[in-house]
Amino acid sequence: MSDKKPLRVLFCMGINQNFMDAARDEQLDVWAAFGEMWNGIHDMEGVEVIGNMDDDQSMVGPSDGYPWTTYLMADVADYDTVVACCNLFRSTAVGDTPYKLWRYAKVDARVGRELIVQRA
Repeated sequence: MSDKKPLRVLFCMGINQNFMDAARDEQLDVWAAFGEMWNGIHDMEGVEVIGNMDDDQSMVGPSDGYPWTTYLMADVADYDTVVACCNLFRSTAVGDTPYKLWRYAKVDARVGRELIVQRA
């Protein structure tokens, strides 16, 4: 990353009703596509993943918004890279279907900066 401070980004991801309604084989294809997207974010130049959290054990059903199914926090070089991460939902194919990942899952990227509190 450059001398410019990175953006602190919380990628909030939700699984939608299409996934819940899909047959088991289709769900497995979605899970593989989700993994491809997830690894794509981790491997993207200008992205340093800090951590993640998954709500799938304490939340049942689709996520239409908060609370989300899973979260990934990263420092990202610039806004264009944030957009490229989000575009993985639009471009990652699901199995041999004509569908992309965004049919089954959504993302909301919350962009800010690291909060640094000075001690007195």
